[in-house]
Amino acid sequence: MAAEVLARAGHAVEVAEAKPSPARKFLMAGKSGLNLTKAEPQDAFRAAYAETAVPLAGMLDAFGPDDVCKWAEDLGQPLFTGTTGRVFPVAMKGSPLLRAWLARLQAAGVVVHRRWRWTGWADGACQFDTPDGPVTRRADATVLALGGASWARLGSDGTWAKLLAAEGVPLTPFAPANCGFRVAWSDHMARHFGQPVKGAALVVKGTAHRGEFVISARGVEGGGIYAVARDLRDGAELTLDLAPDLTVSALAERLSRPRGKASFANHLRKAARFDPVRVALLNEFARPLPDDPRALAQLAKALPVPLAGPRPLDEAISTAGGVAWAGVDSNLMLRARPGTFAAGEMLDWEAPTGGYLLSACFATGAWAGQGAAAWLEANAPA
Repeated sequence: MAAEVLARAGHAVEVAEAKPSPARKFLMAGKSGLNLTKAEPQDAFRAAYAETAVPLAGMLDAFGPDDVCKWAEDLGQPLFTGTTGRVFPVAMKGSPLLRAWLARLQAAGVVVHRRWRWTGWADGACQFDTPDGPVTRRADATVLALGGASWARLGSDGTWAKLLAAEGVPLTPFAPANCGFRVAWSDHMARHFGQPVKGAALVVKGTAHRGEFVISARGVEGGGIYAVARDLRDGAELTLDLAPDLTVSALAERLSRPRGKASFANHLRKAARFDPVRVALLNEFARPLPDDPRALAQLAKALPVPLAGPRPLDEAISTAGGVAWAGVDSNLMLRARPGTFAAGEMLDWEAPTGGYLLSACFATGAWAGQGAAAWLEANAPA
């Protein structure tokens, strides 16, 4: 995005891509449907970025959801908006959009070097490891878009942090965001691994969140978990409401119905309409189950889930931390290195999945490109 903005402003642009092909994390994001942005009121959209909505505000206003949609449609990708406001290409993939984007960049004169890994500076010039050996490039302006520190195999390994720290750039430690959490399951849960948990609410810090999540051999993961991952990572407790559409009294009334010869598990399925996964969760975290219907209903409405911490950083969809906001000016230029700008996930912000991640990457990329163009204009030779 920064390269496109700079090329449109008439500058010669080279992109150094560390991997054999560009935008691998972008393509991975599109494997389950490329969620480009979120169509919702501005206040709700900004709220997804929590306290970093303040430094991001101008960028998100300058290149917001409507701009993302127009940009994708201009690349020949028709879009649709789902029932939750999430915006997707009709193709539901990242590859057609990426091919069109790279073609447009090439037509604008942007040169993409593959397998060029940035290794820092020497005498003010950027250094790269390439298949042909070390290469030096001295640029009038540089935009760093180096990713966070998750999914290293796709290119975001966070190794750049040491290089910037050595230059005096203030950094916030990396932390997993949009991540799964470990649970020490009993052997009885093995048959439910890979199963989604539907019809439940996740309650964190007194607020209920409706969202599907998945039971895995490693713990719990998926969209419902990612939406509350920040609070869970910071130590908040997780409870499940297995019947969010019923009050305790209403659920207790159902559980009071005669059981007859049905097993307790079948009684839960028929009377409370719990599917096997919710029955298993109740048995996993609340055994022995109380006989009293009201006590059982109270447990089902506030089932504690003992988490053993987040999954490893490299498994997270995204990361918190990175270049601290104090380390960049209003144009995203590094205060420690005039003429060098930072964009994307390497900045210290985080947001849930649902279109917010790509939106902020696009917005900061465009902003850094504009900042670099302004710098070049202001510092052009007389």
